Amino acid sequence: MKKLSWTGYFLLLLLMACSSTKITNWWKAENVAPVTKGKIMVIGLIKEPDRSIQQNIENQLVSGLQNLGYSAMSSLQEYGPKAFNQMNEEAALRKLRSSGVDAVLTIVLLNKQKERNYVAGNIYYSPYGYYSNRWWNYNMTLYNRIYEPGYYVVNTRYFWESNLFDLSTQKLLYSVQTQSFDPSTPESLGKEYGTLIIENMVKNGALVGNGMKR
Repeated sequence: MKKLSWTGYFLLLLLMACSSTKITNWWKAENVAPVTKGKIMVIGLIKEPDRSIQQNIENQLVSGLQNLGYSAMSSLQEYGPKAFNQMNEEAALRKLRSSGVDAVLTIVLLNKQKERNYVAGNIYYSPYGYYSNRWWNYNMTLYNRIYEPGYYVVNTRYFWESNLFDLSTQKLLYSVQTQSFDPSTPESLGKEYGTLIIENMVKNGALVGNGMKR
């Protein structure tokens, strides 16, 4: 197993620090009051092999909505992964309304990209007096700097969109686009994404935030 240089450790820590979800754009319909009551169905449109991500995001959004006092449910738990396969619009709406759903919050994985990043070898700069006052120190420092090879790491970037629809009118009330960079686990991605989206919806008046638990 290759031993990481200090440069490698630093870059890995930097990448870990960047492993977060960020909002890139959001929109809310004008002259529309926030959703204050009713049942919200959370529906993830995410295909395999990212089913565990769908489950974690749906669960986190459901939990966040319930913490606000809303009645919320996960489509994956309620209907399974193929809830609306081969259904037309009328059948899908009938299915949702039979479950007492008043609004739908969707999560769509728009794109998923792999990024290959190069991590340099043992490249660092020491004070002049540290390595140049003795030949061997100088020789080994510069040898490592020149000859230790670098390596590549592969990171994943996810592009998401979430939309809130009023089921009675089928109108879009709120939309938000986000990016997630190399999440460590599906659980961490679900928690981070769900928390960010719920807070943004409250902040921008799509939901009512009274009693929100932290």
